[in-house]
Amino acid sequence: MHEQLITNPQMVRVFLMLALYIVLPIIIIHMFIRFKWVQKIGTVVMAYALGIIMALTGMVAFTPDSMEEMVFNNIQNLMMNIAVPIAIPLMLFNCDFKLWTKALPKTIWSLVGGVMAIVLAVVSGFMIFRHNHIPDFEKVSAMMTGIYTGGTMNFNALGAALGVDKSVMAIVLAFEMVLTMPYILFILGGGYKLFRRLLPFRDETSTDVHRAKETVVDAPVSDIEDYGHMFRKDNWYLTLAGLGLSILFLAIGAGLSMLIYHSLNELVIILTITTLGLIASFFKKVRELPKTFELGMFFILVFSIIVASLFNWHSIQGSTLGIGAFVFWIIICGGLLHLLFCRLFKVGGDLFTVSQVALLCSPPFVPPVVGAMGNKKVLISGLVIGLIGYAVGTYLGIGIYYLLS
Repeated sequence: MHEQLITNPQMVRVFLMLALYIVLPIIIIHMFIRFKWVQKIGTVVMAYALGIIMALTGMVAFTPDSMEEMVFNNIQNLMMNIAVPIAIPLMLFNCDFKLWTKALPKTIWSLVGGVMAIVLAVVSGFMIFRHNHIPDFEKVSAMMTGIYTGGTMNFNALGAALGVDKSVMAIVLAFEMVLTMPYILFILGGGYKLFRRLLPFRDETSTDVHRAKETVVDAPVSDIEDYGHMFRKDNWYLTLAGLGLSILFLAIGAGLSMLIYHSLNELVIILTITTLGLIASFFKKVRELPKTFELGMFFILVFSIIVASLFNWHSIQGSTLGIGAFVFWIIICGGLLHLLFCRLFKVGGDLFTVSQVALLCSPPFVPPVVGAMGNKKVLISGLVIGLIGYAVGTYLGIGIYYLLS
């Protein structure tokens, strides 16, 4: 039986495609280190792009109901189900949430305003588009709250916790990418100048960059993703210790789930590992574990490629266009509400800009925007807002799901 599997050309192709899910993120990371144009695009965007290419070219398509398809789907689902729960604690370990509230009051106002704007935009959008026959609309609303308050990690975590169909996740992500990227390109192309005119207030983010970088993540302020020296022996052993701690948290979450529900409940697991990751980040030895954020990003890239490879262009039609309208509403309505809030509390244009980018696209998108604006002073604020979004996005999304249900 095993010999037949090995000599079966289709089965060999199955394992080659599964291996690509591991190899491609490694290639993306090495390209990110070497090429500036990859740094500008971002690792997550690269992962989604490669996954969509795999889907459109039929690389991951197998004969329906065949043994090859069954084996591929089972292993693919296993990889997706463990990637995000392992990534969440790893990405939270390096964050020092004790210190961010001691300074930068405008950053706090911008964060609060941005989160409130997204929540209001999602709830109002749900009321407007609820008759458009959008599948799992309450769950889609929860995921959009998560992705626009912290990024892909929250989206993936909520999708897993709420049991959202993978094809629905792929459709929502497709619309999110298509509609969000033009907005980011507008900002990078000079849109931040418009926000400076609309919010002509002095940014009071005077925190020293060199001191603040130690309180946010263990990475250079020039880029939140610092994969350099990631595989050095003196780093690798400690990074693996972080991985072991993350797996332990996953085991605790699974144990609690079995204790409460006598089955693996993804909602319990996600909330458990998020909470334990936050608690662990308050211990200095955990925060100083090197490259745990980057290792977490590796697992996010694996998940992103897998989800994007499920993309089906033909599914973006008919009633699913309502998802596109819903996403567009969140971007426009949320942006305007956030702008009004910042105007009310006299938050400067550059701080508003990095807040928008951090919330809509996650921290890795902040440095390119800061570079385009030429205002390094708001870099730490943008990173802090994005990292706090990572922490609260899952909770907000679950709250929105229960509210709308």
